[in-house]
Amino acid sequence: MNSTDGRIVVTDLKTRTGTELEWTELDQKAVDTTRALAADAVQKAGNGHPGTAISLAPLAYLLFQKVMRRDPSDSTWLGRDRFILSNGHSSLTQYLQFFLGGYGLEIEDLEQLRQYGSKTPGHPEYGHTDGIEITTGPLGSGLAASVGFAYASRFERGLFDPDAAAGDSPFDHYIYCVAGDGDIEEGVTNEASSLAGTQQLGNLIVFYDDNQISIEDDTNIALSEDVAKRYEALGWHVQTVDWKSGADYHEDVPALYAAILEAQRVTDKPSFIVLKTIIGWPSPTLRNTGKIHGSAMGEAEIKGLKEALELDPEKTFFVEPEVLAHTRRAVGRGQAQHAEWNQGFDAWAEANPERKALLDRVLAGDLPEDAFADVPEFPAGKAVSTRVASGKVINGLAKRFPEFWGGSADLAESNNTTIEGVGSFLPPERATAMWKANPYGRVLHFGIREHAMGNILNGIVLHGNTRVFGATFLIFSDYMRPAVRLAALMKAPTIYVWTHDSVALGGDGPTHQPVETLWALRLIPQLDIIRPADANETAAAWKQIMSRRMGPAGLALSRQNLPVFERGEGEASGDVFASTDGVAKGAYVLAAAKKDVPDVILIATGSEVQVAVAAREALASEGIDASVVSAPCLEWFDEQSAEYKESVLPAAVKARVSVEAGATLGWAKYIGDQGRAVGIDHFGASADGDFLLQEFGITHEHVVAAAKESLGR
Repeated sequence: MNSTDGRIVVTDLKTRTGTELEWTELDQKAVDTTRALAADAVQKAGNGHPGTAISLAPLAYLLFQKVMRRDPSDSTWLGRDRFILSNGHSSLTQYLQFFLGGYGLEIEDLEQLRQYGSKTPGHPEYGHTDGIEITTGPLGSGLAASVGFAYASRFERGLFDPDAAAGDSPFDHYIYCVAGDGDIEEGVTNEASSLAGTQQLGNLIVFYDDNQISIEDDTNIALSEDVAKRYEALGWHVQTVDWKSGADYHEDVPALYAAILEAQRVTDKPSFIVLKTIIGWPSPTLRNTGKIHGSAMGEAEIKGLKEALELDPEKTFFVEPEVLAHTRRAVGRGQAQHAEWNQGFDAWAEANPERKALLDRVLAGDLPEDAFADVPEFPAGKAVSTRVASGKVINGLAKRFPEFWGGSADLAESNNTTIEGVGSFLPPERATAMWKANPYGRVLHFGIREHAMGNILNGIVLHGNTRVFGATFLIFSDYMRPAVRLAALMKAPTIYVWTHDSVALGGDGPTHQPVETLWALRLIPQLDIIRPADANETAAAWKQIMSRRMGPAGLALSRQNLPVFERGEGEASGDVFASTDGVAKGAYVLAAAKKDVPDVILIATGSEVQVAVAAREALASEGIDASVVSAPCLEWFDEQSAEYKESVLPAAVKARVSVEAGATLGWAKYIGDQGRAVGIDHFGASADGDFLLQEFGITHEHVVAAAKESLGR
C-alpha cells in the first residue's frame, strides 16, 4: 500500500476478513477523476454542492464498483441491491458513478447538471433518471425511506420465498443508504431509525458522512450529541471508520471495506457506519468549510484541486479513456451477477409456480381474480361511520390481496385499520399480550411517528409494488406532509387512511379538528383526496384506489356515524338515488332534480352530503328544484371529459352551493361567481360535534338560505 497526499493505492489487498479487495492505481485514478468532474459540473452549472461529492468519491466508487450487486444495463432487476442517497443535494455522488459504471449517463449529461430537461437534476428524481430508486431532496427523507425499503424486502421474502435459508433466496439483497449531517439532524431519521432497530432490519446498511460541515459551516453550532451512541441506543450495529484519526488525513478504503463486510454479517440489527471525512478533500483552501458545501468552487480552487490530484488543471470534464474502459467493466460484471441470479430465480419459479404467478401479478400491478368479492355491501337505513366502513373494507380486500398490508401511527382502534388474523410485522420477541408477532406479518405498527410512517410507506411502495397503507387522524397529516408531497411528486401509489375528518369529532377541540387540511392536501398536485359520503361510497372509493396506480391517495373518513343511503342500480332519477358507480368519476349526481335542468345544484362531500340531501327536500317544499352532487374526489372529477362534467354541473345552472365542514377557499372553481360556499373558515372549539355543526352553520337550514341567496344573484 502506498500513500500520497492522503490518497491510497492498494493492489490485491487481503482484508482482515479474508475477502480480497483489489484496489489498483486505475481505481484510484477513477476516484480522483470523479472529484474533478464534480468540481467541473458545479462550476459550469454556476451553483450546486461539490464538497460532499468530492470527499465521498472513495465510498461511492467502492460501493458501485466493488460491493453492490447491480446490473447497470437493467435498473429493474429484482435481485439488485438498492442504493439511496439521502443527502440528495450531493446528487453528483450518484450521477458520477452512473457515468463511470455505464448506467446511461455520459459526459454531456454531467455538463448539463441542474439544467432544464437534463438527466442530472439538482436532486435525484425517481422516474426521471434511470436507476434512481427514490426521489431525495428534503433531508432525512431518504434515510427514512430506506427503512421502508428494508421493511418491503422482508415482507416480500415472506410473501414469495419464506422457507429459504438466509442468503439463499433470490429475494435476499441489501439496502445501502448514504446520509449526511443534515439527515441526522432532521427528526424524521430518528423516528425511522428507531423503527429500524425495533424491526431488526439486518439488510439495511447506512453510511453517515460525519464531516461536521453544513451550509452554516461547523455543525458544532447545532449538533452536539454522540450520534454513534444514539444509534447504538436505537438498536443498531455501529462502527466508526475515522479517516481523520492520524496526523494526516488518510482515506483508508480497506478499513471501510472491512466495515461493510462486517455489517453484512450482522443479520439481527441494521448497521450504521460512521465515516469521518473532511468535506472537499483535497481542495486546497475550501476543504472543511461551509463554502465548499453548497456553492461553486471557482476556477482557482478547482485548479488547485486538480493539481493536488495530479490531474491536468487545464482540462475540464476530462476522463482518460483507460479509466472509463476500466470502470465500464461494471456492466459486464453486473450482467454476470444477473445471469447467476437468474439461475436461482428460475429454480425458485419452477418449484413455486403459484408464488411466481403472484409475483408476476404484483409486479404488473394487476388485480387478483374476483378482487372485490369480499368487499361488504352496507344495508341502507343504518348509520355507520366511514372509518368503521373502511375497516370492514380493508379486511375484505385483505382476503384477496395477499400483497395488501398496513397499519397506523398508534391509532389502530380509532382508525379501524387492523387486518384481522394475519399477525403484526415484527420480530417474534416483540410480541405483546395484544399483538402476535410475525416477521412476515401484515399489520404495521409505526408508533407515534407520522413523518417516518409517510416515508417508510414510500420506500415500501417503490421497493416491490405491494399495496400498503398508513393511518392517523386527518389533522396529523400535517406531520406527514413532506412525505405525502414526495409520494405525489413520484406518483407512488401510497395509500393514506385519515380519520376524524372535521370539527364533528367534537371534544378534543381545535388542535385536533381539521379545518384547512382538506384544501391544503388538495393543493398538492397528483394527490387524490377522497371523502366518501357513506359506507357504500367508502367501499367504492377503496375499489377505485386499488384499481388505480397513478399516484398516492388519501381517504378522509368520519368519526361520527353517517346514514347509509338507499340507492338504485344506475343513475339518479326522480326520488331514486344513484348507485355508487359514479364514485370512480370523482363526482356524480346522487339525487336528481325533478326537471331536466335544476334550479340550483348542491355540491357536497363526506358527512355533509346528508346535509345537502336534507336541504334538497326543504327546497322542494318551497318549489325550488335542486340536485345533489356527491363529490368524494375532486381530482378524479377533474380528469373526466367535458361532456361528463357538463352532465353533473351544467354550465347553464349558475346557482350553486358547496357544502363541506372545512375551509371554503377552493370551491370557487366549482360554484362560480354566483355560487355560495357553506363551510368553516375559522378554527373549531371543544364541544360536542353535533353542537359545533349547528353552531358553525353546517346545517340544511343554512344550505337552504345559501341556495336562495345564490338564486337571487
